[in-house]
Amino acid sequence: MKRVKNIIIAFGIALGAVSCVPKLAYQETKPELPETFKYTATADTASVANLEWKQFFNDPILQDLIEKGIKNNYDLQIALKQVASSQEKLKQAKYLQYPDVGFGVSAQISKPSKNSMNGQSLNLFLGQSHVEDYNAAFNLSWEADIWGKIKNQQEVSKMQYLQTYEATKAIQTQVVAAIAQGYYNLLMLDKQLQIAKSNLDLSTNTLSLTEKLWQSGDTTSLGVQQATAQKQSTELLITQLEQNIAIQENALSILVGENPNKVNRTIEMSDTSLPQDISAGLPAAMVSRRPDVRQQELVLLESNSLVGIAQANMYPALKITANGGVNSFKVDNWFSIPASLFGSVLGGITQPIFQKRQLKTDLNVAKIQREKNVLAFRQSVLNAVGEVSDALVSNESLKVQEQKATEQVTTLKNGIKSAEMLYKGGMANYLEVITAQGNSLQAELNLASVKRQRLSSIVDLYRALGGGWK
Repeated sequence: MKRVKNIIIAFGIALGAVSCVPKLAYQETKPELPETFKYTATADTASVANLEWKQFFNDPILQDLIEKGIKNNYDLQIALKQVASSQEKLKQAKYLQYPDVGFGVSAQISKPSKNSMNGQSLNLFLGQSHVEDYNAAFNLSWEADIWGKIKNQQEVSKMQYLQTYEATKAIQTQVVAAIAQGYYNLLMLDKQLQIAKSNLDLSTNTLSLTEKLWQSGDTTSLGVQQATAQKQSTELLITQLEQNIAIQENALSILVGENPNKVNRTIEMSDTSLPQDISAGLPAAMVSRRPDVRQQELVLLESNSLVGIAQANMYPALKITANGGVNSFKVDNWFSIPASLFGSVLGGITQPIFQKRQLKTDLNVAKIQREKNVLAFRQSVLNAVGEVSDALVSNESLKVQEQKATEQVTTLKNGIKSAEMLYKGGMANYLEVITAQGNSLQAELNLASVKRQRLSSIVDLYRALGGGWK
C-alpha cells in the first residue's frame, strides 16, 4: 500500500508541474470587408444568391441540363467520393480518445547451449534441454489528453471533412454556371446563324439585281463580283457558325456527363429571362455563403489545430499501458485458471528534452503555415469581393450596351432599305448596298453577342455571390 501511495503522489506532482505550462490560445482571423459592394446603390440584406438554382433558372430545358450535370458530371462525382473518404476519417477520429486494445497469442521454444549457464540451469532444475513458453494476452495502451492533442487531431479531421464538403459545393456552383453559360452561348449561336441566313437571302437578292443591271449595261462586272463575294462571305460565316454550334453542343453534353450529342432547345435567346433587379446583399453574407471562401477559412482553422498539436508534442505525455492473460511453460496447463493468469499495469510521464530541435522546428513551421493560410484566406475574400464587383459593373454596363446595340441595328436595317431603294432607282451604287448589308449583319451579330454577355454577367454574379449549390 505504501508503494501505491508513493506512485500516486509522484503522478500528482508531475501533473501539477506540467499543468503550469500555458495552452495555445485560438487565434481568430476576421477578414477586412467593405460595408457594401461597389456599384450598388443601397445596402440590401437580401441577395439573389439565396435563390435555389431551379428558382433562378426558369428555362425547363436548362433546368434539365443542370440537373443532369449535378447527377452525372464526373468532376462532381469525384468530389463526392472525396467527401465520403473524409467522412470515414472523421468517424475514425471520434475514437482517438479511447485506448488501443490488442490481443496476441504466442508460443516459443528455445534450446540454449549445454555449455551455457542457461543450458546447465535447465538441465539441473527442470531435467530438460529446452524451455517452452506459451502466452495469450490482451494489451492496452492509453494516453491522457492533457494538452488537447487528441482534441486537436479530431478537429483537424473535422476541418478536412468540411473542406471536402465545401469543395463539392464550389464545384457544383462552377458546373451550374458553366452549363448555363454554355447553354446561353448556344442560343446566341442559334440567333447568329438565323441572322446570317437572313442576310444570305439579302445578299442573294442583291446579287440577282446586280446581275440584271450588268446584263442591261447599267453596272460593271465588278459590281457582280463584289455582290458575289458578299454572298460567299455570308455562306462562309454560316458554315463557321454551324461548326461552333456542334462544338458547343459537344461541350454541353460532356459537362452533363453524356457522350457528345445534339442539345434540344425550343426557345430563342430573346425568350430567355433571368432576374433583372438583382440584389447583391452584404459582403459579410457573401463570405459565409461562398464555398471556396468557406473552404479556405476551414484550411485556416485546420492549421490552427495543427499548431496546437505541434505545441502539445513539446509537453510531457502521460501514458498508461497494461497487459494481462494466461501464461505457462507447459502447453497442457496453459489455460489453467487461475494459476496461469498474469497481469501488469505501467503508467509513466515522459518529457521530451533533446530531439535535435525537431519539435521546435515543427512548431515554428506550423505557425508559419498558419500565417500563410491567414493571408490565403484574406486573399480569397478579396478575390470574391472583386468578382462580385466585376459582375455588377459588367451587368450595368451591358444594359447600356444592349440598348445602344439595339438602336444601332434598327438604324442600319433602315439603312439597308434606303440603300436598296436608291440602288434600284440608280441613285446609289452597289458598294453602298453591300456596305449597308455588311454593317447591318455585323451589328445584328454584335447585338446577339451583347445579349449573351448580359446573360453571362448575371450568371457570373449569381455564382460570385455564392449561388448555385442549393
